[in-house]
Amino acid sequence: MPRWRLTRTLAASTGVDAVAWAWFGIGLFTPTPPAVGWALLMFAVPIAVYAGWRAGAAGRTFWRYASAGMVGMGLASIAAARDYFSGDQVGQHIGEVTAGLYVAGLTAFLLGLLRIPGAKRTRIEWTRFGLDVATMVVTVTTFSWYLILPRWESWTQGTAAGAASIVVIATAAIIGMLAFVKVSFTGTGPIDRRALYILAMTGAVGAGGGALAPLLADRPYLNTGHVLLPTTSLLVCVAADRQRRASRAGLPAPRPLSRRPSIMPYTAVLATGALLLSAAASGAGNLLVVAAGSVVVTLLVAIRQVIALRDNARLLDDLDARQRELAHQAGHDSLTGLANRAVLVREITTALDDGPAGVTVALLDLDDFKEINDDLGHPVGDALLAAVGARVTAQLPAGCLVARLGGDEYALLLRHEHAATIAAIAADLRRPVRAGGHELVVEASIGLAPAQYGDTADELLRRADVAMYEAKSQGKGRHVIYHERMDHRTAEQSRVAADLRGALDTDQLHLLYQPIVEMPGGELFGVEALIRWTHPARGPIGPGLFIPAAERTGLIVPLGAWILEEACRQAVRWRNEMGDAAPRTVTVNVSARQLREAGFAGEVDTVLRRTGLPPHVLTVEVTETAVFDGGTALDELKAIAALGVKIALDDFGTGHSSLGLLRTCPADILKVDKSFVDDVTENGEPAVIVAALLTISEGMRLRAVAEGVETAAQAAELHRLGYRYAQGYHYARPMPAEAINAYRPAADGHRVAA
Repeated sequence: MPRWRLTRTLAASTGVDAVAWAWFGIGLFTPTPPAVGWALLMFAVPIAVYAGWRAGAAGRTFWRYASAGMVGMGLASIAAARDYFSGDQVGQHIGEVTAGLYVAGLTAFLLGLLRIPGAKRTRIEWTRFGLDVATMVVTVTTFSWYLILPRWESWTQGTAAGAASIVVIATAAIIGMLAFVKVSFTGTGPIDRRALYILAMTGAVGAGGGALAPLLADRPYLNTGHVLLPTTSLLVCVAADRQRRASRAGLPAPRPLSRRPSIMPYTAVLATGALLLSAAASGAGNLLVVAAGSVVVTLLVAIRQVIALRDNARLLDDLDARQRELAHQAGHDSLTGLANRAVLVREITTALDDGPAGVTVALLDLDDFKEINDDLGHPVGDALLAAVGARVTAQLPAGCLVARLGGDEYALLLRHEHAATIAAIAADLRRPVRAGGHELVVEASIGLAPAQYGDTADELLRRADVAMYEAKSQGKGRHVIYHERMDHRTAEQSRVAADLRGALDTDQLHLLYQPIVEMPGGELFGVEALIRWTHPARGPIGPGLFIPAAERTGLIVPLGAWILEEACRQAVRWRNEMGDAAPRTVTVNVSARQLREAGFAGEVDTVLRRTGLPPHVLTVEVTETAVFDGGTALDELKAIAALGVKIALDDFGTGHSSLGLLRTCPADILKVDKSFVDDVTENGEPAVIVAALLTISEGMRLRAVAEGVETAAQAAELHRLGYRYAQGYHYARPMPAEAINAYRPAADGHRVAA
């Protein structure tokens, strides 16, 4: 909000109010000409009207009503002055016309308040607030009856002027109370909250000051209006200035209703109680009225307290239910309603604390679940997973637990004899399962891990996992009990390969791309696609672990097909997005197992046609050992080259190193192995080999690419030797596809990605 400053309007209103109070203070001690007091009102009111009208210029309709209200107050003051100087009314008394004008002005304020949109509140909130208002009204009435009313009765003497004064004061009190209601309970809409609080004070000033009129009965030349109206005008100016500054800054969002306990009801009980004691001690005649008021206030506060306690109890029940719901959601699978891994681990740990005897952890994995998802769709697959979870749960004895770990994998905590339970589960699963309108027959591979002393929950789950994959390797619908001999490397690779098969279908795999750059500037020339795997339970798994497993099990064929298609699709996206700045070549590694598959070249051609990638953009990278023996691999490689696809020999010089291979293999690119590049800056054999390989490449019209360049010194030496293409951490680490779009070489000719 803009900083507050003293404006001309505020200065003028403050000056008029200060003169009015000074003149009124003098009149308390010595008679003063009343004309001065009435004249000051003619200055105070127009200033307030002007301030309110300016505050309404920003579309705040309420302030136009406030200005209209001040106009009514100004007309009322003129009428009051006429009554006084004409002799129609004496001292503090006002006539019916004057009272009507006062009420009209106050009504304009009231209408403006009612037009402010308010927030919705609950029935209980309205009830509680209504009791607070009633408590305040009864307290104020009791004090007024005891302290002011006797004087008012003697002062007004039942005249019409007295009645008119009471109406005006009551109306001002209502305006002030409604303003506070608006601010504290129903909200202020587009009106600044503090500005409305300040305006509420005008009602309090009018009502409170008017109620003190009988105290000036012996000073007929004074009138409370001489100070009340200038003060009211000043408050209007201050509130209007606050509104204008808030409008320029932008109003804050409405604050929610506070649930903090209000001290007002308890203050009212204490105040009326103290008044009752005072009245009793002084022997006042209206003691009964004070006692009745005190009892009513106490009763209202007691009712409010009962409602508040019930409301708090309901809120606590709702909170407790919500916490239970959140706790259940945090510990259970949203699809099947079964426990999740965290709950399972906790329960296994608790069971082991009581002793491992009879504790067994089983891992159950549905066979061929992928085919169901692919053929019938994921909704049917989800329905099947829920149905299987329900069937397994139905077969578990008391004290056992089933959890879903993800995908089509379930874990069971079994106690005591497990053979009968596993047999019952297997038999139940063989019955057709109704899922998504289909009758499905499913089988499951189950691995069992009996607990021993010193075991942990994680270790039992690992063993059950190993046993389950052993069961899968033996065929469908089997269960296997863990044995230590399963923990050798073959079992590990089988498990990795089985996970990898699922990874191909569940978006666990992704490609990173390492830039191949032009030296010495480091400009982007091409990229090499590198496969990465993030397992949902085990996290990142290195290519050094899963690629050998994929080779051994034959999964390298579908894995390689996925890599090829994904890299080609990404290359097309780059060409569409980056234009001429896109990588000029995308390199995909192809294994010996893939090349031995007859028809692999036809698959490459199909992918190129399906993705729309020009053949010359694709580079197929193979190791020299993959094609050294010729045969099908070399034939497929020649067929790929005939398509217009580039061929790169990887790790050249580390395998058989037959120079004759360069004559028989349709190579376009020679990639110099990192083991030679590491020591290229030293005068030794590696440097000689690197230089010789470049000479061979140039003589065979091959593009030489230095791999594994990690330092600026290596890059400089390679460039001095004549190398023009390189890749390695000195320039960039493997990065996501979207990072290639933003790839730019650094000023020193290299860029290292984080």
